[in-house]
Amino acid sequence: MLEVGCGSGELARALDAAGYEVVAVDPDAPEGPIFRRTTIEELDDLGPFDAIVAAFSLHHVEDLDAVLDKLRALLDGVLIVDEFGWDLLDERTASRYDLDMDEWRVEHADLHTFEALHKGLGARFTERSFARGLYFSRHLEADKDEERQLIDAGEIVPLGFRFVGSPR
Repeated sequence: MLEVGCGSGELARALDAAGYEVVAVDPDAPEGPIFRRTTIEELDDLGPFDAIVAAFSLHHVEDLDAVLDKLRALLDGVLIVDEFGWDLLDERTASRYDLDMDEWRVEHADLHTFEALHKGLGARFTERSFARGLYFSRHLEADKDEERQLIDAGEIVPLGFRFVGSPR
């Protein structure tokens, strides 16, 4: 399995300990045999992989189309993407989390949008599952149950999303 954007390596280490053969990529990856300190763009083609996981990393890549093409070429199984659509934030949701919309837009302007991510994934992978969901409780220390209730009640928009697919 390949983890794109492994950060501190918690998921990669857990999967390795569970017996999976793992390659974890991140420019700031920890030391260790399963880790590669590089970007997905610069990773030597090691595939094919049975699974690729990209958790909150694809919105950062420079050339989204090139990266998605590379992931499709490396994959012989399932792609799991956990992401967020920063551009989906509305005034009501921003107010609930005491966020300034103008600051939010400036801080996130260089990241890929929900539409770009979802459209790019859909063009290259057959969607097995797609769900919008939590973001604030995962990244801003908000209460998970409260965020779920607010989403379910239509009081805030869900910024998070999970896409599961296989190569077309």
